[in-house]
Amino acid sequence: MAGVKDGKSTRRYRSAVREESARRTRQAVVRAATDLFVTRGYAATSLADVAAEAGVARPTVFAAFGSKAALLRQVLDEALAGDDEPVPVARRPWFQPVWEASDQGAVLDAYAGVCTLIGHRAAGAFETVRRAADEAPEVAELWETLLRNRRAGAAMVVDRLLTLDGPLRPDADTDRAVDALWFYNDPAHYAALVQRCGWTEESFRQWLAVRMRDALLGA
Repeated sequence: MAGVKDGKSTRRYRSAVREESARRTRQAVVRAATDLFVTRGYAATSLADVAAEAGVARPTVFAAFGSKAALLRQVLDEALAGDDEPVPVARRPWFQPVWEASDQGAVLDAYAGVCTLIGHRAAGAFETVRRAADEAPEVAELWETLLRNRRAGAAMVVDRLLTLDGPLRPDADTDRAVDALWFYNDPAHYAALVQRCGWTEESFRQWLAVRMRDALLGA
C-alpha cells in the first residue's frame, strides 16, 4: 500500500510541475506577444516571431493559444487584469475603492484611478487592436467587444452612483451619463496625455476625476 500511495503522490507532483511549467511558458509567450504586437503591430507579427522572442517552438505557441487572434485577446485580458488569474476586473482589489466610496464624487475619483491603472497597462494593446481592426475581421470583432466592455464598465459605475445620495446633473440622464463615462474611460486619453505629452500619472488621474465629476455631477 505504501508503494501505491508513493506512486500517486509522484504522479500528482509531476502533474503540478508540468502545469507550472506550462503556465510559465504561456506567460513568456504573452510577454513576448505584448512587446511585438505593440512595437511592430498585429499584422507584422507572426506566431513564429512570438515563439522566437519567447524562446519556444512555434507549435508550442499554437498549442497554447490556437491562433494569433486568440493570443491577442489573451494579451488584452492580462493587460486589463494585471495577471492571468480568472478574476473579473470588478472583483479585483484595485477596483474595490469604487465600491467602497461613500459619496458620488469619491466614486468617480476612485474610478479615475482605475482608468489610470488600466491605461498604464493596456493603452498600447488597445491601440494595437484599434489599428488592426480595419484590416483583420477577427480583430474587428475583438475591437467591438472592447468597446462594449468599456461601456458596460461605465454603466456599472453609473449604477453605483445612483445608489448614493445626490442626483446626476440635470442634463445627464442615465444613458447620457454612461455615454460620458464611456468616453472618458478610453485608454487613448492616457496614451495621449501621459505617454505622448509627458503628464505624470497623478496629474492625469486628477484631470480625469475632474472631467468625470463635471460631466456627471456638475461639480
